[in-house]
Amino acid sequence: MLIRDLEWLLQVGELGHVTEAASALGTSQPTLSRALGRLEDELGVRVFERLPTGVETTADGELVLEAARDLVARHDLLRATLANRVDPDTGLVRLAFLDSMATTLVPRMLRAFHAHAPGLKVALSQEPAHEIRRDVDRGAVELGLTMDRSDDLAWLPVRRERLVVVVPPTHRLRGRKRVDLAELADDELVTTPVGYAHSVIVQALFAEVAVVPRISFESADLATIEGLVSAGLGVAVVPEAFAGQSGSVGLALSSPGATRTIGLTWRTDRPLAPPAQRFVDFVRGRAWDD
Repeated sequence: MLIRDLEWLLQVGELGHVTEAASALGTSQPTLSRALGRLEDELGVRVFERLPTGVETTADGELVLEAARDLVARHDLLRATLANRVDPDTGLVRLAFLDSMATTLVPRMLRAFHAHAPGLKVALSQEPAHEIRRDVDRGAVELGLTMDRSDDLAWLPVRRERLVVVVPPTHRLRGRKRVDLAELADDELVTTPVGYAHSVIVQALFAEVAVVPRISFESADLATIEGLVSAGLGVAVVPEAFAGQSGSVGLALSSPGATRTIGLTWRTDRPLAPPAQRFVDFVRGRAWDD
């Protein structure tokens, strides 16, 4: 059953005459008659009674016409909705990002993008890196802001952030400007769960100084981690922007690798929809980072 056939059916029902309907539709009367016959055969009912003066809708035909109106209207709505979603001025961008960017990078970027393209909508989802990858792969989002770089996905570096260690306000090293992670070998660590990109970075930094940290608490949220440190429940390695948010003390790390790189990623096996491409171009232009 074709939407076109349903549209033709509705035209015949409205005009009550096959020849007039064919003329209005810009097709021939035999072509329209065959389409109607094919539709009636498929439905197993007679929609119209043929009369010398035209056609008359049967009782079953009234049900068919009512359903046809609904189906055609839904089809038209779907097309209009999809057209709006991909419009570069009024469409939709679906962006997933790490929780740790929720109060820092993402608001700044989106504020600038909204000023640049006020008609575009951005649907946001906060996820760990492995879920961002999954959603990019299956098309649930077009773009991801993450620390995980994959060779089979596009990658646009967005920001390099310095990592610091945060300690409680009563910590023995609170007065220092810079520390080595080896000095924290006896402290308990508050960090993200195993499998999170941030956890991988932190574990690698401790491995550089041959320390296996004792983990006291795990949280997916870096702001929560900083709060736990402030409460005296351990130390943590976090992006510099999180230091001191609820009373912790941030100390620079001597390790040159104490950074994390955030990038925008997307699939390359298909073209990006115009709204998503516009977002990528905007981020690449760096105007938001002024």
